Amino acid sequence: MELMYSSTRNDKVKLTASQAILKGLADDGGLFVPERIPALDVPMDTLADMSYQETAYEVMSRFFTDFTEDELKDCIKKAYDSKFDTPEIAPLVDADGAYYLELFHGPTIAFKDMALSILPHLLITSARKNQVKNDIVILTATSGDTGKAALAGFADVEGTKIVVFYPKNGVSRVQELQMLTQKGANTSVVGISGNFDDAQSGVKKIFGDKEFAKELAGRGYQLSSANSINIGRLVPQVVYYVYAYAKLLENGEIENGEKINVTVPTGNFGNILAAYFAKQMGVPIDKLICASNDNKVLYDFFKTGVYDKNRPFILTSSPSMDILISSNLERLIYLSTGCDAEETKKRMEELSKDGKYSVTGEMRARMADFVG
Repeated sequence: MELMYSSTRNDKVKLTASQAILKGLADDGGLFVPERIPALDVPMDTLADMSYQETAYEVMSRFFTDFTEDELKDCIKKAYDSKFDTPEIAPLVDADGAYYLELFHGPTIAFKDMALSILPHLLITSARKNQVKNDIVILTATSGDTGKAALAGFADVEGTKIVVFYPKNGVSRVQELQMLTQKGANTSVVGISGNFDDAQSGVKKIFGDKEFAKELAGRGYQLSSANSINIGRLVPQVVYYVYAYAKLLENGEIENGEKINVTVPTGNFGNILAAYFAKQMGVPIDKLICASNDNKVLYDFFKTGVYDKNRPFILTSSPSMDILISSNLERLIYLSTGCDAEETKKRMEELSKDGKYSVTGEMRARMADFVG
């Protein structure tokens, strides 16, 4: 059965997976969510014998139901190949009694490679499926890692152009040089005055500009995003949580059905939300531990139920987590309201106007899996 996608701010919108991937952001400024989280109906001991690529197909095919088997397998094959320096793609390593999923074996040494290696192929396939004749212009804001990984993923991909905006003094010198030295006739990098939240808000504003979209269309272009606001970026991240659990099982580290806790350092809330999706699919995950740096807006949110970005922005040694507006949290808010788009929209308007919003006791109960 085809899985459709709607906006977190308007559940009357119904798009296929490929249409949602192409758009990136909904016209109303909301993020696309599947109308239900599909069940992972493959036994875990079967998954334990699978390669990363095979696991990726089992997970993504449940979400991207309008892709044919050949289309999706072709995207996966092109994404997870020799550009990763290990055949496992994401090895699971035991160190001091904890297990670490190594997500740094891609071309830019950032975990973003895991999803950004496949996104260009998903986008191009989506464009073909929907008879899109325009070139796709990828607009992306970065706090450091996404920029280089997106530029590397889209460099010289036919039918695309990519523009990355980054805070001029808010990324490390290495990250800045990685972006500025990226080769590719279709790549552009822009340093802005301000922080990541300013860059992200600016990109969202451009997406919401109907006149600009019309002008672009007249010139043969349409916008999409490579940030984790794009569902085509989020779903590939679900894969490695399924893969990690299956590998723990294969290695005899856990019993089938035994629950594990997952800890994720987070800024924009995409990676840990992918773990939540994996749990909703049926992976035995107990707590989702959301690790923050000094910009602890998420830590405070999970402790108090109040999201408040009205605070000093602190530049730390982990710039990819220097974020005060965690975009993907909107998807969790939507799910915690029982998929009430009006309630979600109301809170996002409060965030835009007052810089803060609060959630109800019932919503907090639905988020009980998360610990700050």
